[in-house]
Amino acid sequence: MASRSPTPGSQTSLREANRARIVDSLKHHGHLTQVELAGATGLSPATVSNIVKELSASGVLHTTVASRSGRRAIEVTLARQLGLVAGLHFSARYLRIAISDIGKTVVAENHVPLALEHRYDSELNRAALLLSDMVESVNGTLSDILAVGVALPVPVDKNSGMISTPGIMRGWEGVDVAEELAARIQCPVYVDNEANLGGLAELRSGAARDSSGAAFIRVGHSISAGLLINGQIFRGTTGKAGQIGHVTIDENGPICRCGSRGCLDTLAGGPALLELFRGDPGMQRLRDLLLRAESGDASARRVIADAGRHIGIAAASLCNLFDPETLVIGGELALAGETLLAPMRHALERSVLASSDGSVPTIVQGELGDRAELLGCLALAIDHVGVDADLRFPAIANAATGLRA
Repeated sequence: MASRSPTPGSQTSLREANRARIVDSLKHHGHLTQVELAGATGLSPATVSNIVKELSASGVLHTTVASRSGRRAIEVTLARQLGLVAGLHFSARYLRIAISDIGKTVVAENHVPLALEHRYDSELNRAALLLSDMVESVNGTLSDILAVGVALPVPVDKNSGMISTPGIMRGWEGVDVAEELAARIQCPVYVDNEANLGGLAELRSGAARDSSGAAFIRVGHSISAGLLINGQIFRGTTGKAGQIGHVTIDENGPICRCGSRGCLDTLAGGPALLELFRGDPGMQRLRDLLLRAESGDASARRVIADAGRHIGIAAASLCNLFDPETLVIGGELALAGETLLAPMRHALERSVLASSDGSVPTIVQGELGDRAELLGCLALAIDHVGVDADLRFPAIANAATGLRA
């Protein structure tokens, strides 16, 4: 029998929406009293009290009695299952952090901006402080964190733990990021490329979950791809597999930060697109470009469409080499939707080798949005909890194994 969705506007639909508002508020803040929850969600105290009781009984929330300003209060957090893991996504412009239990319930989440030329030492120090504050907000300590997954916007050599290509992320080169962060938080840390982890998340619970072979192409400040073959990430010998942003599109084009000329990044990466609007004070970030395009600005839409065409040409080469079934497009520029994807499909169809039945790889927008990489970090951490904690935490290991099945 087909399952029924609640009728929009019905009491059931309204109650589900209210439950989601409470859970989302707790994910953002970590812990709140019922009075604070009412203020954060705009719901009445009676509605909050009833939903908290319901979700506590079902194991979704955990309540404790606290004292605020001499008054008794009910403090509410998301329930934790068997232990905590954390994910940190360092992109070119921001840091996202999330804490979840190994049942993949996110209990706290935060993000902060980063300077363009940030360095590893100051940012790892800040990340350690933020992580400590966040775990305290859910009534825990750093010792409750079993593993941490980290995403970087560069290829990572799994053998050395260091960035495998010089010149792409200055200020982080020659650094074993996992070792440095582990020393600060006294917890196992695992590091991978952001496209690999975004692809892992889309493979587990997003647009690539039904695909036997897929590529996750992340389009934002830079462009890279995670190659997903038979349910596994293909990283190459030194972690550089999938660096589609450094495929040469124009041999006489601009010099790339990697030292080559005419790389895809120099034509379709965030800085290249924004450079076309140099002198326009309202065009400082990709978000500004997306808003302009959404409002119907012809120049903004043309710039995004041209980027899609360039990406499609590079994607065709990737498809001819790795033969994926699906291309999942993520990253900030993917929010442009068909403005980006339609010219990408057209360019791909012109250059890719078709199958015997005439079919070509499907291009779809990612389902997890700008949280894909962060969710991939959590998945990486959970996977290592299952591998490394078998003897110390058998219940955790069994649960993590079930999640991966």
